[in-house]
Amino acid sequence: MPEQRPETLATALRRWRDRLSPRDVGLPERPGRRAPGLRREDLADLAGLSVDYVVRLEQGRAVNPSAQVVGALARALQLDRAERDHLHRLAGLLPPADGLVDGHVPPGVQRVVARLGDLPVAVFGADWTLLSWNRPWAALLGEPGPDRNLALAVFGLAPGVSGPAVGHDGDALAAALVADLRTVAAAHPRDRGLAGLLARLRTGSPRFARLWDSGAVGAHVSARKTVHHPRVGDLLLDCDVLTAPGSDVRVVVHSAVPGSRDAEALEFLRVAAGTGAAVAPTAGG
Repeated sequence: MPEQRPETLATALRRWRDRLSPRDVGLPERPGRRAPGLRREDLADLAGLSVDYVVRLEQGRAVNPSAQVVGALARALQLDRAERDHLHRLAGLLPPADGLVDGHVPPGVQRVVARLGDLPVAVFGADWTLLSWNRPWAALLGEPGPDRNLALAVFGLAPGVSGPAVGHDGDALAAALVADLRTVAAAHPRDRGLAGLLARLRTGSPRFARLWDSGAVGAHVSARKTVHHPRVGDLLLDCDVLTAPGSDVRVVVHSAVPGSRDAEALEFLRVAAGTGAAVAPTAGG
């Protein structure tokens, strides 16, 4: 009987890639393609990695990816928590500790996002760091910059942020984010990254500090906003924040009243941008 070889990072990545179809991640099926699963190019795009780096990982020539890269691969491959932890161990890393802000996007949430491809959709962590977004989101709000935390952007601490301006009740959004972050901080008291984010906000923004000192607690769930877009003008949109039980992530969806000029403009932007899977921040490689 042949000896059972231990699973490697390379074999696990290939196995998980083969079990996904393009439809699972919001990509169109390719007629005539016989190979199962996603292409390496698809995985690279979804994880924000270079194709060459994915090839080296799957060939066993790159064996020590960073925790950031492993997290991006876990999201792109729609791994559950047990599989995500297994991937970390195969990469020689400790799985994410309990009690910290978790950037893992559950497979069910990713499937929902893939089915919402006609609307601008993005996934944020509990600390309001952008984890992934689809092409309609980028067409509406612009490609995110290198500092992808919504709170930093709202309080003017994210240099280089570009794209259409969002003109809604800024005071209401700012207050809702601060109250939400206070709730998150209480739930993740040992997360140093979150503590550092809050310290940066308090130090850099007197407005944030004032709102924080007010002691408000709550969850940011919805808002109506006007997006000033350079191509289609002002769009009045509903912004809804969806959460999944047992998960830290928030799915943010923009929509317009059916039949309205806003809905027509949103559809124009979607078609102009093309359809495609969610995009992840570049993770290196």
